[in-house]
Amino acid sequence: MTAQVPAVHVQGLEKSYEELRVLRGVDFDVARGSIFALLGSNGAGKTTIVNILATLLKPDAGTARVSGFDVATHAADVRQSISLTGQFAAVDEVLSGRENLVLVARLRHLKDPGPIADALLERFALADAAERRVSTYSGGMRRRLDIAMSLIGNPPVIFLDEPTTGLDPQGRLGVWQAVRDLAEAGTTVLLTTQHLDEAEHLADRIAILHEGRIIQNGTLTELKQLHPPARVEYVEKQPTLEDIFLAIVAEDGTDSDAAIPGTATDE
Repeated sequence: MTAQVPAVHVQGLEKSYEELRVLRGVDFDVARGSIFALLGSNGAGKTTIVNILATLLKPDAGTARVSGFDVATHAADVRQSISLTGQFAAVDEVLSGRENLVLVARLRHLKDPGPIADALLERFALADAAERRVSTYSGGMRRRLDIAMSLIGNPPVIFLDEPTTGLDPQGRLGVWQAVRDLAEAGTTVLLTTQHLDEAEHLADRIAILHEGRIIQNGTLTELKQLHPPARVEYVEKQPTLEDIFLAIVAEDGTDSDAAIPGTATDE
């Protein structure tokens, strides 16, 4: 039985800007329906890879295929099969959330843009804010709307370039759930991030990009096996304010004179 063709195949990718070598021979595959994380610091080359895969840049050397199409020779076919969400939400703040979605659906010449917009608003928990101007949305809501807009037309592959940039913790969690939902629905997700916890919580497979090269590529379990577990030594833990608060609340109304664990009582 023939192995399934990967959604994204990259081999020997190189890119330079004058004397600066950004990519130095990058290789990786992304399985269909999976979440693949490119993990690296600023300047590692993550966005350059995404831009090449999205046909916005031409590589100096190497090959890249998306949904079976070569990004250099079949760019139009690649664009038909992908969607790209950049580091900052590309939404129109004057329009409402629903109007943004309807506009994109019309630009893509889809029939019945209204129901398409309504379904995506419901899917990304934005239905209650559908008629509000996007200028009133929180950062997390804007990012979810941006991802929803990128799904119009049901592209099989979506690129998310640092999707939680600038979001607060609650906003990040909302985007994380949206990404998980995409993969569960069969969409292939390639995301770039510099946040280790983001890659750890989301990715089926993680590639560590450093100075233009993939230095490790594997599942979280495989990467953990590269280093032995750290030795844990017992250290006395002082109570945090949260511990004190919970203890006080727990004792309230039962035994107010009882001591809080780990603290001294008045004699």
